[in-house]
Amino acid sequence: MGPLNGFTVIELAGLGPAPMAGMLLADMGAEVIRIERAGASESDLRQACDVSARGKKSVVLNLKQPDGVETLLRMVENVDVLIDPYRPGVCEKLGVAPDVCMARNPRLIFARMTGWGQDGPLAHAAGHDINYISLSGALYATGRNGQKPVPPLNLVGDMGGGGMLLVSGILAALLETASSGKGQVIDAAMVDGAAQLMWMFHGFEASGEWDANQRGANLLDGGAHFYDTYECADGQYVSVGSLEPQFYALLKQLAELPEDDFGDQHDQSRWPELTDKLAAVFKRKTQAQWCAIMEGTDVCFAPVLSFTQAPQHSANVARNTYIEVDGVTQPAPAPRFSRTPSEVAHGAHGIGEDTEATLAAMGFAASEIRQLRESGCIG
Repeated sequence: MGPLNGFTVIELAGLGPAPMAGMLLADMGAEVIRIERAGASESDLRQACDVSARGKKSVVLNLKQPDGVETLLRMVENVDVLIDPYRPGVCEKLGVAPDVCMARNPRLIFARMTGWGQDGPLAHAAGHDINYISLSGALYATGRNGQKPVPPLNLVGDMGGGGMLLVSGILAALLETASSGKGQVIDAAMVDGAAQLMWMFHGFEASGEWDANQRGANLLDGGAHFYDTYECADGQYVSVGSLEPQFYALLKQLAELPEDDFGDQHDQSRWPELTDKLAAVFKRKTQAQWCAIMEGTDVCFAPVLSFTQAPQHSANVARNTYIEVDGVTQPAPAPRFSRTPSEVAHGAHGIGEDTEATLAAMGFAASEIRQLRESGCIG
């Protein structure tokens, strides 16, 4: 059983970071109940392939009906956390605002996940990952020199700045509640989380080690020839991160780089020239040939894999970094616990599959459940 065994979470259905947070909590052993909107539907294939739904129960409630709202509030009395993925004010309009829920359960952690936060001039505006990382400086800093910024998928705003931030907030709040006996509201905003992820670069800029007005020209953004990706003879790529002098020396040795050209690692004026020269070197061999020379050494080297290739790499296979659930390959739970290991209890359940069983387990009588179904409050 995972470290969160015994905790119960209600996750109001949303997209991106909130479902990710619920998935991580479920992996760690929490009972996560996902509340789907009435009329929610997905194709059987899409629902079965929703990795974020793994380990969760699925309940359909019509929160536009008073009895549906009351059903959710009764459920809230039995849980530790409620995850709100909506824009500010939506839960208030539905009648399940934090104060209403916490009146039913004073120990409740009401975890709110938004892009711009619960207040401020942008709080009610629509947005997506690309917008949140724009406002945090993360997008400006990502890309090649002299070219436009490149979105790093939706990893920085949605997942790192959103889902991970929400989970850390929930865990901290649960620890505090254990001693105080009181719940609280968490305001987790993706723009705040993306800003947090940029902490190191603020320090670099303040110390003169980073030019914040340039992208693709600094130590860790692809500007340095010893921290970049290179194309191989077969069209595949490898990554090199030989930052430390001893690692750079090994790169020069294994790639047979001439000391006259590559002697001064930190002569920034020569980085573009040395990048071109190193690119020509890597083009002489295939990715597999470079792996045979450098992989597992202190060069700080790895092949650049697609996310469908990654599960087959020997290091990932050895660590069981990926698993297959109901035919869908996906990342295994992380981090790893020595005594209370995380696990995936099951794959995605069908929408509403657990409605009646969940309500019954929370004390709803069979007659109440039947009435709720007949009135269209549950599905």
